[in-house]
Amino acid sequence: MPVAVYVLGLAVFSLGTSEFMLSGLLPSIAGDMDVSIPRAGLLISAFAVGMVVGAPLLAVATLRLPRRTTLVSLISLFGLGQVAGALAPTYAFLFASRVVSALACAGFWAVGAAVAIAMVDRDQRARAMAVMIGGLSIANVLGVPAGAFLGERLGWRAAFWSVGAASAIALAGILALVPRIPLPAERPTLRRELRIYRDRQVWLAVGITALAAGGVFCAFSYLSPLLTEVAGLDAGWVPWVLALFGAGALAGTTAGGRIADAHLFGVMLWGITASSAFLVALALLASAAVAAVGLSFLLGFSAFFTAPALNARMFNVAGAAPTLAGATTTAAFNLGNTGGPWLGGTVIDAGLGFEATAWAGAAMTLTAIALGLLALRADRRTPPPSSRVIASSGSSASSGSSAASAASASAPAPSAAVRST
Repeated sequence: MPVAVYVLGLAVFSLGTSEFMLSGLLPSIAGDMDVSIPRAGLLISAFAVGMVVGAPLLAVATLRLPRRTTLVSLISLFGLGQVAGALAPTYAFLFASRVVSALACAGFWAVGAAVAIAMVDRDQRARAMAVMIGGLSIANVLGVPAGAFLGERLGWRAAFWSVGAASAIALAGILALVPRIPLPAERPTLRRELRIYRDRQVWLAVGITALAAGGVFCAFSYLSPLLTEVAGLDAGWVPWVLALFGAGALAGTTAGGRIADAHLFGVMLWGITASSAFLVALALLASAAVAAVGLSFLLGFSAFFTAPALNARMFNVAGAAPTLAGATTTAAFNLGNTGGPWLGGTVIDAGLGFEATAWAGAAMTLTAIALGLLALRADRRTPPPSSRVIASSGSSASSGSSAASAASASAPAPSAAVRST
């Protein structure tokens, strides 16, 4: 695996910490900004919506720009967004800084995923994505609890300063280790890239990703009150259980990344099936503290076990437009991260209890399984795609190749096939 892929994973650690750390900082932010906690919670929603909207917009806007330059610009903008948040004098200013950070984060994910995929062979795509997603997993295990710790000891602004510093380190790594990736002889055009959306498999991949992610986060978003009010745990246990979920996520990402290249549909379908089973078990056993804690780890494992396969699947069906493929995957995950918590809040407002969020999440993941079976059936009936045509030489990239050969893999030539069903 090229070291540049690990540098991208480090950058994702910064992005993920910023995205999720507000869950432990909301009371402090609300008190300092003189707003209610629900209004402070809108800062989280603003980031998620910014990710959904920003990923395709930034992908299109940077389509003809050198990818390394784009990565440098986006991680710099993201870091400045953290500094602006740390210095924010008002709630409105902080809200604006979160939107800017989300747009930069979304664009970096989209372009960074395309760069990671370009630097490895087709049969290493899931492993490359596992490295990037691993940065997100480590953010949940270390970054988010560290942000909460800093917020408690030094104030919430210290958490923003620390993420800004981590972004600066990632920027230095990108400048030093990510190779320059020249544009192909024939520059990509928006019309050609948009052709991927004619493929039913692309839309199936979007639906599977959004429902699989949304199902787990439908329950995870309300795990804290479930643990305290249903399972009867003391509030002091909550950070440890959240860290346990993150540990499961890291283990799942590692395992899924190693298996998914050889068994993509198997990892995808069995992983989502496991998530469904764990959600049902959580709904039934939520009042038992030991079961709720153990299932938190298992849900983290199953959710992130499928993530490398979900990412690789999108690049397989939309390989003719790698930047838009990365953007579409990012948007799909964040659709789930937005829709799942909304559905969970709806069932809670209906008076069904916190354990009902697990039932609602299971309904989402079961729907994802149905879509996955449709995609598998269509995949078996479709002839395999033609070999990727790489730049003007037609040679394929290898994981151990030089920066120049990795760069030539960054964008398939116009003749590369788009799978259709």
